[in-house]
Amino acid sequence: MLTIKRVPTVVSNYQEDGLEYTQIQSQTEPLGCGRNCLGKCCLSVSKLPLYAFKKDEDELTDNSKGNHSSSGEGHPIAFLNNLLLGHWDERMARGLFRYDVTTCETKIIPGSYGFIAQLNEGRHLKKRPTEFRVDQVLQPFDENKFNFTKVGQEEVLFRFEQSNDSKSHFFPSPSANAESPNIVAINVSPIEYGHVLLIPHVLDCLPQRIDHESLLLALHMAKEAAEPFFRLGYNSLGAFATINHLHFQAYYLPVPMPVEKVPRKRIVTGQKLANSGVLVSELQSYPVRGLVFEGGITMRDLSNTVADCCVLLQNKNIPFNVLIADCGNRIFLFPQCYAERQALGLVGKELLDTRVNPAVWEISGHMVLKRKKDFDYASEFNAWRLLAEASMSEVRFEAVKALILEAGALLNEVGANKNSMDEEESLHTPRTPCPSPRVAQDCMVTH
Repeated sequence: MLTIKRVPTVVSNYQEDGLEYTQIQSQTEPLGCGRNCLGKCCLSVSKLPLYAFKKDEDELTDNSKGNHSSSGEGHPIAFLNNLLLGHWDERMARGLFRYDVTTCETKIIPGSYGFIAQLNEGRHLKKRPTEFRVDQVLQPFDENKFNFTKVGQEEVLFRFEQSNDSKSHFFPSPSANAESPNIVAINVSPIEYGHVLLIPHVLDCLPQRIDHESLLLALHMAKEAAEPFFRLGYNSLGAFATINHLHFQAYYLPVPMPVEKVPRKRIVTGQKLANSGVLVSELQSYPVRGLVFEGGITMRDLSNTVADCCVLLQNKNIPFNVLIADCGNRIFLFPQCYAERQALGLVGKELLDTRVNPAVWEISGHMVLKRKKDFDYASEFNAWRLLAEASMSEVRFEAVKALILEAGALLNEVGANKNSMDEEESLHTPRTPCPSPRVAQDCMVTH
């Protein structure tokens, strides 16, 4: 068994060791057990605000359980600017965060990649290292450990469910809750402005394990935000997820992520993928090897393709991170091995002393640094050196890539060599995200 010791991230005020729930003041009348938590005791009798996202055109004939009509008090609302960020600001005004992330120093590291460095000392203070198992991607849910049913409802922004029509609606006080709703809650130890958690079917107590429906839900959230600078991320167990309860993270960062700008080499795929319109590429000249999926005739085409790959990695016990970018139109997949190398004693002390855990945000190029000296001396060389430790070797990555492509029937049936693209055609640089005029561009503080 391989384990590492690391300081767990506190994502909820109810996560602290020995904390009594009554210590945290709620502005709502106590319900259920009196703690206003997300357990069955309280959630079933509460009326959390509901955002019902529009259904895709190819899904309009579905009558999925939990869908919501546009009738009644539902009305349109700007999802990102007015709802998510507006409610997030309100929770900040109420003092629910452990620190003010908007005061954290942030800078773009000089160099060709534009790595982003943030000094975030508040994320690491006054916590004891905890032992985590890193050699088992799939672990059973343990109700005795912290999970999101223990979160207080004051940390919840709204429910996120599918509508039954082609329009999105907001219900400030819906008549009833879904049996096991999808929850959007604040992360009380934010990395950036608007840092939230998306928790699919919270009462189902699902372990941290991607499936097809949960990934599609995350893509819907990215699409509803309609802002390329709002991204979602996922960490598997063994790739620096510390809470074994299914969740995604998301936040707003008004600059391009370095990984979004690097060139990619197109992978020739088979007819199955050609019919779906999904394109697959491999990152070039980046410290962490990874695959990029984009396009698709429908959102489900893209989601299912990536979910197939994630399920395979989970079943093969390979840790990975996922970045959802470009309003849900592009997904980056990174098989990684930093925690494994750390457990085997293969990561140098100098890097370990930084206490930086390369999860999805760091691998994407947003370096969250805990020490002032690391921030002051941040360089492209140091960022590259840290991230390279998370990357699989070329030989190992090629084996994993082949496994993914073969298992997903993504390979060209007549062989990639025979029908490979010319180098000039297959190597390309992606478009850089542009800011939306609907969102203020001064949310990231730089000094």
